[in-house]
Amino acid sequence: MSDELTLRVITPDRIVLDTEASSIRVPASDGSMGILRNHAAMVAALDVGLLIYSRGGAEHVLFVSGGFVEVRDNTVRVVSEAGEEPAEINEERAQEAEARARQRLDEGRRQTDLDVLRAEMALRRAQFRLRARRGSSLS
Repeated sequence: MSDELTLRVITPDRIVLDTEASSIRVPASDGSMGILRNHAAMVAALDVGLLIYSRGGAEHVLFVSGGFVEVRDNTVRVVSEAGEEPAEINEERAQEAEARARQRLDEGRRQTDLDVLRAEMALRRAQFRLRARRGSSLS
């Protein structure tokens, strides 16, 4: 019997990943959540962050931007607004997005609460994209 799970990451545009994994860690809205074979069936909300999975003894990282995860019958389905492998992330563009978000936050006194929240979320997305691109799996 295999110790593998099926992992599928789906965005509105495409299937980002369809592979086997021995373990999976997702950025759930209430903290990092680990998933192994024979995990109980569940659905959970995802936060912006890094999805980390092990395959063939190696750890792999994928950026995800919210959504939800469903675990059922040793299949893990992640449905997210965005999902990007490190090689797909444009580091320069992510750095520019991070700088713009920091600038908006620095100007926060003149903005509404919604503008500040949007800037904070843009900053988090940019930071996690950079961590994925640079190979940091710390979540």
